[in-house]
Amino acid sequence: MVETDELLENRVGEMTRKTNEMGIPLMIVIEGPPASGKSRLSNALYMALDAKYTDFMATRPPRDIDLRYPFLQRYWNHLPKNGDINIHFRSWYAQYIEYKTNTVLDNVRVDYEEIKQDMDRFEQTLIDNGYEIIKFYVHTTEAVRDKHIEKLRANPVLKWKAEEFAERLDKIDYENEMEQFLKAPTGCPWTVIDFEEKGGAINTLYRTIIERLEKRVEAEESAEASKIDGAFTNSYESEFFNFDFEKEKIKKKEYKEILPDLQSRMREIQFQLYEKKIPLVIVYEGMDAAGKGGNIKRIRESLDPTGYTVNATGAPTDIELAHHYLWRFAINTPRSGHIGFFDRSWYGRVLVERIEGFASKKEWTQAYDEINDFEKSLYNSGAIIVKFFLSLDKDEQLERFTDRQEDEDKQWKLTDEDWRNREKWDLYVEASEDMVRETSTARAPWHIIAGNDKRYARITALRKVIEACEARLGNS
Repeated sequence: MVETDELLENRVGEMTRKTNEMGIPLMIVIEGPPASGKSRLSNALYMALDAKYTDFMATRPPRDIDLRYPFLQRYWNHLPKNGDINIHFRSWYAQYIEYKTNTVLDNVRVDYEEIKQDMDRFEQTLIDNGYEIIKFYVHTTEAVRDKHIEKLRANPVLKWKAEEFAERLDKIDYENEMEQFLKAPTGCPWTVIDFEEKGGAINTLYRTIIERLEKRVEAEESAEASKIDGAFTNSYESEFFNFDFEKEKIKKKEYKEILPDLQSRMREIQFQLYEKKIPLVIVYEGMDAAGKGGNIKRIRESLDPTGYTVNATGAPTDIELAHHYLWRFAINTPRSGHIGFFDRSWYGRVLVERIEGFASKKEWTQAYDEINDFEKSLYNSGAIIVKFFLSLDKDEQLERFTDRQEDEDKQWKLTDEDWRNREKWDLYVEASEDMVRETSTARAPWHIIAGNDKRYARITALRKVIEACEARLGNS
């Protein structure tokens, strides 16, 4: 018995209700040249899904504001939360072709092959974290497409649409570019739909979605719970944090002489970055009470406040937990020419989540590569990335905790969680050193700074930021 459109439509609705209940985020990509029939397919699918948890995302040609952000920013911004569905009517593929065809170089500093790799890694990161991505390419013959355009042209109300289709077919080398994507090996395969007749094309669309979701639901129902294991070492000995803290100091007089000049240079650099449209990402991790906030304050003290943001990272909210763990950071990456500070960051996945058992061993171990890929995509979109880990010894931390506890103006800085974290000092040291080993790269290096002397840490960080920016500005 051949299933009718209605039976298939009902089954799609049934399966997507199940994925919604199971908290599986679904992304359906529909690509195809102008006048291929993809809008009719997309609308049929949109009508079959529950509007309460379905969004229709149409990728338009990038506007000026889009070009100020990393290439994949639009898609990070609109990731579906757990259980929700996005229909991407055109996607990062169409955007890539638009960029390449029009030789868009704003906020893209490398060969387009690197951007293609960023797209592959973006998809794989989502898949590895539970997203289901189903991709369709709608194909039709030139004769059928021309017939569709002529039909639109004959209608006075729709004539503008025909002209737009014709212009894009002349201007954008869409099909040849997409052919390369269709041929390329990928962990997220394409389904090609030949749109000769609407009913048959819709049936193919529905059947593919049903088949994929049935397999996913079956896999979820039979999957064993991921093992929670921080994989820590007994009697771990530190490799990176064994400073001679007595040597890493700056006298107060020298500090007061050096700091204003560095801050003045940092302000000049801020305007140079704005002029060159180069974004700067500054990440801070480190022990509790290591001075991250004070360090950030000294870097931004002389800056123009319209050109930077400070992202202080706390425990994730319910809506953040319902998204990919990188989502809350990706949506706050700075636009070109601006500076983004992160007081704690996406490294929580391999630090606190590993230590506290909030992430399985599979999740935190694969996060090293995911984070490297994420940072590489920021770099490929033009960013300078500087990462600091502020280290201090255990006795100095206890002294700072005690000072905060006894000072009424600083008591708010100290919480019960800080004392609990102190009990896991050795675990935090091991997790931090693993993080540095796995994620310090040429494009996004870690700088470990001795933090017992706050003045030394502040001057060192300022110098490192200036050094990184001057190196980039000198080559731009």
